[in-house]
Amino acid sequence: MYIDPIFKGAVMFASLLAMLSLGLTLTFLTTRVPNFAHGSFATIGIYVALTVYKVFNVNLYYGLPLAFMLGALTALALYTFALKPLIGRGASIITLMVATIAFDLVLLAILNIYADYVVNTFKVTSRYFYLREADFRLAGHQGLFYVAPSIVASLTILLYLVLTRTRFGIAMRATIENPDLASAVGINADLVYKVSWLLAGGLAGLAGGLFPLWFIGNPDTGEVVLVSIFAASIVGGLYNIYGGLIGGYLIGLAEVLGTSSLASAFGSWIIPYRPTIPLVVMVITLLVAPRGITGLSLQGLKLRRLKHAHS
Repeated sequence: MYIDPIFKGAVMFASLLAMLSLGLTLTFLTTRVPNFAHGSFATIGIYVALTVYKVFNVNLYYGLPLAFMLGALTALALYTFALKPLIGRGASIITLMVATIAFDLVLLAILNIYADYVVNTFKVTSRYFYLREADFRLAGHQGLFYVAPSIVASLTILLYLVLTRTRFGIAMRATIENPDLASAVGINADLVYKVSWLLAGGLAGLAGGLFPLWFIGNPDTGEVVLVSIFAASIVGGLYNIYGGLIGGYLIGLAEVLGTSSLASAFGSWIIPYRPTIPLVVMVITLLVAPRGITGLSLQGLKLRRLKHAHS
C-alpha cells in the first residue's frame, strides 16, 4: 500500500518526539526542572547507533538497550551530581535551569570530540549522516514506520499500568502531587526523582538510537530538536504525564506536514524556517491555555464538579 513519504516521515518524527517530550515532562513534573540538556541525551543515542552499526557492524536495533542505558545514566548523573545538591540548598528554578545548560555544553563538547575520534580512527562519517540503509523493510515501508509508533503505544499502556496498578506508581503520583506530604508518610521522594531521571534519559537515548534511521545525525542534533521537545511538552501540558505524548504527536505532525504544505505553497526557501512552526504553536498555546491541552481538560473537569456541587 502506498503511503506518502511526507506522511510517513511525520509519523516517525512525531513518535520519536513523543518519547522525548514524555521524558522532559516526567522530570519537570517530579523535580520542576526545565532540562535543557534533554536533547543531548538523545544525541548520545544517535552516536551509539552509529558506533554499533558502522564500527562494530552489528544490527542497529541491537544497540537500543545500550542507547537507553547510556542516556539513563547520563540523566541520573545530571540529577545526582548537579541538580540534587542545588535543590538541597534551595536553588531557584533559574539556577537549576542554568545548571542543565552548563551540563549540556559539556555533553556537546564530549559528543564533538567523540565524532572526531570516530572519523579519525575508523574513517566513518560522523557528522551529518543518515543510517537509513540499516533499517529493515516490511510491506514496502521502512521498519521505523512500524517500530516507533509501536514503542509509543507500548509506553502508553505500560505507563498507565505502572501509575495505576503498582505501589511505586502510586508513590510517584503522590510525590508529584505533594512531595512534602509524600515524604511525611514515608515515601522516598529522592528515589522517585532518580527513577524519573533514569527513565527520561533512557527514553531520550532510545529515541536517539532510532533517529538516524530516517533523520540526520550530528553532534548538535539534540540542540536543534530541543525547541520541538519543549514545544511538545508545553502544548501537551507540563503538568500532566500524558501531555508529552499528546504534544509530541501534535507538534511532530504539525511541524513536518506544516512545513511540507508551506513549501508547496510558497517554495522550498521556507524549509529552513521549519523550527518556527513549533515556536508559533507553543506561543499560541501559552496565550490560550498556559497549562496545555491536558490542562484544559482538567480545568473543565473541575468546573463540572463545582457546578455539580452547587446544583
